Amino acid sequence: MPEDIPLLPGSPRRLSPQAGTRGGQGPKHGQQYLQMPGPRAPGLQGSSSRDPGQPCGGESARSSSVINNYLDANEPVSLEARLSRMHFHDNQRKVDYVLAYHYRKRGMHLAQGFPGHSLAIVSNGETGKEPHAGGPGDIELGPLDALEEERKEQREEFEHNLMEAGLELEKDLENKSQGSIFVRIHAPWQVLAREAEFLKIKVPTKKTYEIKAGGSIAKKFSAALQKLSSPLQPRVPEHSSKMKNLSYPFSREKMYLYNIQEKDTFFDNATRSRIVHEILKRTACSRANNTMGINSLIANNIYEAAYPLHDGEYNSPEDDMNDRKLLYQEWACYGVFYKFQPIDLIRKYFGEKIGLYFAWLGLYTSFLIPSSVIGVIVFLYGCATIEEDIPSREMCDQQNAFIMCPLCDKSCDYWNLSSACGTARASHLFDNPATVFFSIFMALWATMFLENWKRLQMRLGYFWDLTGIEEEEERAQEHSRPEYETKVREKMLKESNKSAVQKLQTNTTESGNEDDEDKLTWKDRFPGYLMNFASILFMIALTFSIVFGVIVYRITTAAALSLNKATRSNVRVTVTATAVIINLVVILILDEIYGAVANWLTKIEVPKTEQTFEERLILKAFLLKFVNAYSPIFYVAFFKGRFVGRPGSYVYVFDGYRMEECAPGGCLMELCIQLSIIMLGKQLIQNNIFEIGVPKLKKLFRKLKDETEAGETDSAHSKRPEQWDLDYSLEPYTGLTPEYMEMIIQFGFVTLFVASFPLAPVFALLNNVIEVRLDAKKFVTELRRPDAVRTKDIGIWFDILSGIGKFSVISNAFVIAITSDFIPRLVYQYSYSHNGTLHGFVNHTLSFFNVSQLKEGTQPENSQFDQEVQFCRFKDYREPPWAPNPYEFSKQYWFVLSARLAFVIIFQNLVMFLSVLVDWMIPDIPTDISDQIKKEKSLLVDFFLKEEHEKLKLMDEPALRSPGVGDRSRSRAASSAPSGQSQPGSVMSSGSQHTNV
Repeated sequence: MPEDIPLLPGSPRRLSPQAGTRGGQGPKHGQQYLQMPGPRAPGLQGSSSRDPGQPCGGESARSSSVINNYLDANEPVSLEARLSRMHFHDNQRKVDYVLAYHYRKRGMHLAQGFPGHSLAIVSNGETGKEPHAGGPGDIELGPLDALEEERKEQREEFEHNLMEAGLELEKDLENKSQGSIFVRIHAPWQVLAREAEFLKIKVPTKKTYEIKAGGSIAKKFSAALQKLSSPLQPRVPEHSSKMKNLSYPFSREKMYLYNIQEKDTFFDNATRSRIVHEILKRTACSRANNTMGINSLIANNIYEAAYPLHDGEYNSPEDDMNDRKLLYQEWACYGVFYKFQPIDLIRKYFGEKIGLYFAWLGLYTSFLIPSSVIGVIVFLYGCATIEEDIPSREMCDQQNAFIMCPLCDKSCDYWNLSSACGTARASHLFDNPATVFFSIFMALWATMFLENWKRLQMRLGYFWDLTGIEEEEERAQEHSRPEYETKVREKMLKESNKSAVQKLQTNTTESGNEDDEDKLTWKDRFPGYLMNFASILFMIALTFSIVFGVIVYRITTAAALSLNKATRSNVRVTVTATAVIINLVVILILDEIYGAVANWLTKIEVPKTEQTFEERLILKAFLLKFVNAYSPIFYVAFFKGRFVGRPGSYVYVFDGYRMEECAPGGCLMELCIQLSIIMLGKQLIQNNIFEIGVPKLKKLFRKLKDETEAGETDSAHSKRPEQWDLDYSLEPYTGLTPEYMEMIIQFGFVTLFVASFPLAPVFALLNNVIEVRLDAKKFVTELRRPDAVRTKDIGIWFDILSGIGKFSVISNAFVIAITSDFIPRLVYQYSYSHNGTLHGFVNHTLSFFNVSQLKEGTQPENSQFDQEVQFCRFKDYREPPWAPNPYEFSKQYWFVLSARLAFVIIFQNLVMFLSVLVDWMIPDIPTDISDQIKKEKSLLVDFFLKEEHEKLKLMDEPALRSPGVGDRSRSRAASSAPSGQSQPGSVMSSGSQHTNV
């Protein structure tokens, strides 16, 4: 007798309340069912077995494949079934997904004759059935309150709709006053096949072919490289780069194309859970205001969680090996930090989206190795040439009596420039000619990194069968967010005199057409957009005001410390160190606040799909965190010391507080200190301590909470816990946005100001070696298994990386031109020096000031200088007091300024040209991959034709005695072969094919 499986070709936008009728009723009006051939294949017996106590025939053949087992946790289970922690209690049907919810009852008492445990299997496929009252083993439950009763009815309807979609469910009896219930879901073969065809999931065919290397030299080089890197390879089943299965989207009409040896294992666990998740997202529940999908039910607290199961325990002492344990041993342990990542196994277990993230992180970390080596060389060059630096030697020479003007009013005395010898020598470590070369190198490094990532992304896409993902397939997986549906429903209630149910019924009968009232227009979103714009401006202004507050702190603290002779000598060091620490603490606090604010603002916008929500959230969070992390650094690099004024005409913030100046050696050294402390502090505190400590504290808190809320004790707790219990205690997966964000901010530290801190790539490399294993351990041991998401790239993150790379060229050009002394030194050496050297450079950069022209009340008190000082020096290009226009900017100032701007233009255009040249020289798609894609298409056509001919021969054998029938069947098969379509059937041709490509 044929089975009827509900045919769900798409996701209806609205379902009428009648679509959710309660259990056991016949098909609704308009419900479509797909007729499947009668008897099951032998390989399907395990996935569609019926309970012995379930009635056969009679009631409905339609529900014969739908099984709903209500199980009692106290029911004794055989050892064999107990050991299978990934299956139903029949030890045959695999658990593909789990729904969890917490129930609470007002009271409970047992019926007379209660024997100690309830029956094991109750229902035969209908929902809503309870044990017959009054019999032995029955439980009389107290009444639920209104909210719990409503949630229970919504869950029952949703689970009934899942069974109508073909899924099989198993759950425990609610035999306690309160507790957690897990609804286990199994997808039989018919459902997997139907949904795989609907989602256009690519699966391997029987055809395998060999991928040939480009030439003998390339083959030898590849073999030698593989032999050298063998100690670094993880010990996982190798993904052969020489052999590849020809893949094609699954089609039930072309079953003969696929090498289906066992239907239970044809789709891997990640694909099975992905299929079930798609059904969960589009299944409606009319009792919950016609809510669409499991995400809406979780948002309304009807269910607490929905997740696929891990493949087992990662630290079990048994010898049985699963993918999770293999990932833990070869990827998530710190002891294997030197090994490559098993990217193919990561993709197989977690899906393409997470696999691409770790592939990107691995490439980024490996690219940091050459930049770290060059950065260390640049730093060592500065150390080696520090004694040869003429300007720092002149500053340290005490015979050069450069008497400098006071750094503050009244309490500060005149001072000798030689007292700043240490700062000048330290500045040379980061302010030398090699810095310019390193800035150009890092700009080209960023371009090469992005180009190589595009090539690696295409290569992974080819081997992971992502090259055929089209927009139609991506749109098929998009579903409206619960908040969007709620907003649309509220709008419909306001704009119509009809009730919400009537409105939804009308929309359902309109053949799926959307009218303007069924979506949010710009007028509906305008308040959200306005709130977003105002809030973002406010947050940016808040960041700038905090930076200004730290500036005021530096100024006032410096003035206060200058009043005390004991602290006067260490004013600059004390103020700089404390201010940077304050900046770091503020950045860490605001990062958490801005992340929550960005999430709230994105919800206000009410994006329709999860992809749109994620992209807008990323843009807002990145903008706020970018401003938060880099605004103190931008201030030191480009603004500090630019608006000080001059002696006799200083710029004051408040009454008596002068704007702060750069150190005698320039602001580059302070920029280096600021950048290093903030970067290292964020990596150590935020990226590592928070990621390690916070999950452990959450786990400890959850454990303590479970112990305090024990209430009733279940005998199952003393036994070995099930896998769904273990996974439920893990942290829910919240997405890759935090992981990407911390790496993108680090990428900014490495590229934007690398001219001032050549060691930034080294610290980033050391952090990322730990970060890879830290993220791996988190995904394998601390998080519930994420849903496998199929995507072909890293999305908007690549655009952000590309933007940072281009902006880094401009920022480094201005750092070299404005913050460092590189341009003034070049101008002096080739325009003003008498012998073409830097002798006399320090004297050239210092201007004269007549101390008699200091404002009244600002002169130093109790000066330690014996002789009366007539002129003091300050760092600027201004006319001397005896010039016709005293203290005006000199010709040298304008000459140096024009040279700075010229350098910015030349540097920017040169680096941009080299970046474009690198982009042009490195093709986005590797040549061998593009050739393989073309050959694979032609190979696919040949394979189709060959399979059609094999099928045709088998069809013609019974018709040899009837030539006319054979000719007609041959002509029909030949006409269908070029289009790739075939008649339905399940005839398989002989063994897999092998071809050299």
